Amino acid sequence: MKIETCAVHAGRRIDPATGAVTPPIHLSTTFERSPEGDYPRGFSYSREDNPNRRALEECLAALEGGKQALCFSSGLAVVTAIVQGLEPGDHIIAPDDVYWGLRKVIGDVFGKWGLATSYVDMTDIDAFHAALRPNTRVVWVETPSNPLMKVTDLTAIAALSRGAGPNIVTICDGTFATPVLQRPLDCGIDMVAHSTTKYLGGHSDVIGGALITRHENYLFERARKSQKYGGSVPSPFDCWLIRRGIDTLPWRMRAHSENALRIAQYLAGHAAVETVHYPGLATHPGHKVAARQMSGFGGMLSFEVRGGRETAMGVAARCKLFLRATSLGGAHSLIEHRASIEGPDTKTPQTLLRCSIGLEHPDDLIADLEQALAG
Repeated sequence: MKIETCAVHAGRRIDPATGAVTPPIHLSTTFERSPEGDYPRGFSYSREDNPNRRALEECLAALEGGKQALCFSSGLAVVTAIVQGLEPGDHIIAPDDVYWGLRKVIGDVFGKWGLATSYVDMTDIDAFHAALRPNTRVVWVETPSNPLMKVTDLTAIAALSRGAGPNIVTICDGTFATPVLQRPLDCGIDMVAHSTTKYLGGHSDVIGGALITRHENYLFERARKSQKYGGSVPSPFDCWLIRRGIDTLPWRMRAHSENALRIAQYLAGHAAVETVHYPGLATHPGHKVAARQMSGFGGMLSFEVRGGRETAMGVAARCKLFLRATSLGGAHSLIEHRASIEGPDTKTPQTLLRCSIGLEHPDDLIADLEQALAG
């Protein structure tokens, strides 16, 4: 099926009890056993499985072209399950500008785990190759990256990782691109992680995460145990909301991408802007790779203003349509001074503003940025 059809139909079933075409929300925590003691309907306890969660997992596996999916209570719960599945002494390779939450999970939550981590520029294939070790077990890729929008060659990373040993599992954070714009599993990546809070949910009203695998592997099975026994599961209503949001995902992603390109082009020509980070611009260092592995460039961009931290904060403060808020992927456009969120150890430039471009008319968004940049 085409992606639009898959987004509407994957994981959906007509309710056998009522004929409802919209799936009901199954809030029950427990399910009836047969007189023989088994569970003929396939469900026993909602922490272990639930009809709404199963529908969402089937949908996400189909969208990504994967074998199976697991849904979690948040995107960071996915990261936690992956890192928790490693052994003390294992080695992780991650991007040097990776989402700060992953650094927190590795360094703070599992700081005593004895893990080794190399943060490298994943766009530099030679640097990545040099970082591989005999004890490397996870290669974490983020493309486009957050917040510098770096683009990593997924096919090259997957091939080098496979060549380095059978125990390496490659994982791509697909949150910024979604399966509408990029399918990492098709490039040879082993698993895809998502914060379903963002574009998949699409309305800034639900928290969730997901992990989709191309094939059976030990880390996916350990993540399944973490989901089942660690209790980091989404509620039935959360799953229902995310599955509902996916109906319109292909169309929303196209609109986000079109708006973002218009705004990136505008910002690239503005005298008050030093640099624009958006892979849809021909001047972006990763544009050729992005054009090869993505069908669109997404709704996220960042730009650096001329001046300092206070100048950047002032631009964000003067915005009227752009809301000053964390997160991304909803209908509203958001702007954020990312470094102030990440704290004193951030690698993000103090002059950088990250934007989640929403579904408003691009002319109105450009006008808002124009008055904000004018000071």
